[in-house]
Amino acid sequence: MIQRHLTALRLALMSADAFSAVFVFVAASFLRFGDARWDAGWGRQPVSPWLIAGGYAVIWVAALWLHGLYILRARWSLRSEASGVLHASLILAVATFSVLFVFRVPEVSRVFLVFLFAGQTMATLASRLLLRRLLAWLRSHGRIRRYMVVVGVGPAAEAFADRVEHHADLGITVIGHLAWIKEIEEPKRPVLGSIDDIERILHSRVVDEVAIALPGEAVHMIEPITRLCEEEGRIVRIPLEVIGLTLPGGRVEDFDGLPLLSLLYGPDRVLSLAAKRSVDVVISALALLALSPVLAGIAMLIRRLDGPSVLFEQQRVGLHGRPFRMMKFRTMLPDAEARQAALESLNEIRGPAFKLTNDPRLTRTGRFLRRTSLDELPQLWNVLRGEMSLVGPRPPLPAEVAGYDIWHRRRLSMKPGITGLWQVGARHDPDFDRWVQFDLDYIDRWSLLLDLKIMVRTIPALVAQTGR
Repeated sequence: MIQRHLTALRLALMSADAFSAVFVFVAASFLRFGDARWDAGWGRQPVSPWLIAGGYAVIWVAALWLHGLYILRARWSLRSEASGVLHASLILAVATFSVLFVFRVPEVSRVFLVFLFAGQTMATLASRLLLRRLLAWLRSHGRIRRYMVVVGVGPAAEAFADRVEHHADLGITVIGHLAWIKEIEEPKRPVLGSIDDIERILHSRVVDEVAIALPGEAVHMIEPITRLCEEEGRIVRIPLEVIGLTLPGGRVEDFDGLPLLSLLYGPDRVLSLAAKRSVDVVISALALLALSPVLAGIAMLIRRLDGPSVLFEQQRVGLHGRPFRMMKFRTMLPDAEARQAALESLNEIRGPAFKLTNDPRLTRTGRFLRRTSLDELPQLWNVLRGEMSLVGPRPPLPAEVAGYDIWHRRRLSMKPGITGLWQVGARHDPDFDRWVQFDLDYIDRWSLLLDLKIMVRTIPALVAQTGR
């Protein structure tokens, strides 16, 4: 399987199973002991009841692991899942009762254990079913779906595309094929163009991964395709059944018995990226709650002094070209975008971006909000929705992206952020290339610790009122 995509789902399943185990342990304690406090019946134990519940959760997850319930398959069915969970529960129950009988441990209630294992089977099935339904709903709404282009139109290319989409757990959609000039087959998916059109496709469509499934006589095309994908931060997959080769930096994975060479460009530490998303959700939710009086006060101030509207929404470009509507407090006059063309000659940035310190389009409150960066606070909603992160490259305008050089585009391989390395390291540098260099340095060195350092360094900039 393609480990990068499946690790996150395995972790979600393991977390759901562990949570359900603790919940069932507590519920079974209530049912058995009938006390106002679930832990009252465990008072004679030498360790904390919570430690016992946690230990049971670990044992339950291990039992499911040994029964292969974290091996994700192309075809999932409730029947096979139920069979595996029931078998794991029975084995664990038999083992537990056997240990208690052999060692003659009278302190553990047998009635409690019946409640525990019966409830655990039902709770695990319910939590797993709900999790899969949630993932399916999110993917159907385009929230966690990834998109792949397959280079090649032959039978092997089509078979690989089928194999990828049959694994619904991967959450990958194959949007189409690119044809080598000597290939004449017509696959069932759209042919988006020829190999020569790959740069256009990468720039005009949302593409997270590129699979290369060309015939042997087209092996010379692989190196320039992978080089382009490396420059743009796209992941490359090469089925080795089609072309037997290795490339520097590649990692061979097993995909249903098919050796698959993966070239991963950009951050690919699944556990850390999952932790980064968790941090984003927790901090953005808490910040929106804690700062709600401030948000309301700013909104009323804008409404009173500058009139409607309070918020300004603008289309920006996110991860691998995904468009989204970025939110800010309105700081400019209503016709600000229409007036920008007349101000282009005053642009202080060298490159495809626009910045003007004394912008005549700013409103009475806008100058203060820009200087203190308070206009950025609504972007916490974009972070909570998953369109942005707390830390990352700034989200560009579509017009700016259209003017990018190839090497600039790799900054789109990381989810955009409210703050970032260039904001704290080169905030007033007028050279756009320098901004990009800071962004690429952040992507190459990314870690949770680096995110924390950037967030800490952002605070003095805000206090000193050195915003845009």
